[in-house]
Amino acid sequence: MRQFCLALILFLGSFQAFAQLPDFTDLAEKQGPAVVNVSTTSTGRTARGGPRLPNVPEDDPFYEFFRRFMPQIPGPREFESQSLGSGFIISGDGYVLTNAHVIESAEEITVKLNDKREFKAKVIGTDRKTDIALLKIDATGLPAVKIGDPSRLKVGEWVVAIGSPFGFESTVTAGIVSAKGRSLPQENFVPFIQTDVAVNPGNSGGPLFNLRGEVVGINSQIYSRTGGFMGLSFAIPIDVAM
Repeated sequence: MRQFCLALILFLGSFQAFAQLPDFTDLAEKQGPAVVNVSTTSTGRTARGGPRLPNVPEDDPFYEFFRRFMPQIPGPREFESQSLGSGFIISGDGYVLTNAHVIESAEEITVKLNDKREFKAKVIGTDRKTDIALLKIDATGLPAVKIGDPSRLKVGEWVVAIGSPFGFESTVTAGIVSAKGRSLPQENFVPFIQTDVAVNPGNSGGPLFNLRGEVVGINSQIYSRTGGFMGLSFAIPIDVAM
């Protein structure tokens, strides 16, 4: 009987602790439509691989020798590269915030909304020091995020990220604020918000929300030895961006 009572107490305690965890469903439903996918296309050139056939006329005695025995390595070639990131709408007339590194060297930028509509985006401005870019799409009546106050964040407070890790759109992850005002090597200009929210490639440029549904940061970087999430994520405070 004593063991049964002890087990019941432990179960009720665990149930009560679970019941106290935050519910993110309302936040995801209301704020998700203002989060976008940002994809870019750019053109690069391969480096020359090595020596090519000398420029000798066909009637030259050595022409046949060079043609048969000298390797003909192709010169530089153009190739198309693509990248993915996230962003969020800050005004209903089509202004979108994202990271500057998401659109770096892009020749074409496409913003895909939560409702699957796609728009070509124009770069209004970028700031490499803060890693912020402002885009504009030709649309009106869009859902926009609410802007919060990062100075009110407390270490240990719950926060939520919405973005497109590895291209999986509208992905919601949650965690806590691990530290504030964090400086990173060669990134001393920004006092980052450190969290343990799961952030992966493709999340860059997406919003970090507090539980009031307000954007308090822009997910920008992770610290990793593998290239994937290891529990150390960094967001740019929204007041630095705006």
